Amino acid sequence: MVSLTPLIDVVFILLVFFMLASTFTDWRSLQLSVPADASAPADDAESPLVVRVGAEELRLNDERVSLEVVGERLGDALARDPDRIVIVRPGDDVRLQRLVTVVEGLYAVGGSRISLQREQ
Repeated sequence: MVSLTPLIDVVFILLVFFMLASTFTDWRSLQLSVPADASAPADDAESPLVVRVGAEELRLNDERVSLEVVGERLGDALARDPDRIVIVRPGDDVRLQRLVTVVEGLYAVGGSRISLQREQ
């Protein structure tokens, strides 16, 4: 007769291994929507704010700044005009997690009209 005790021990060891090897993170989602019409913005509207995201740096309207400074300046600009468009342009070497961190920061300071564009 074959004893099942060693098999059960192996199963429990595998169970413990996979439980300890797993990561439990807080998954959040970003709501992205596509505009219904592709109409151009009005001429009297302020120009959009452009945030360029690089692997090592951030640029707000071609000025190199930190993520905290981007949040402060965009918070001020969006307090004056909540409907102002913010364009985020990630570079080719940017990791997705960095881009998501920047977009979350923009949402946190009140950005509701955020657009992603590729560099041309």
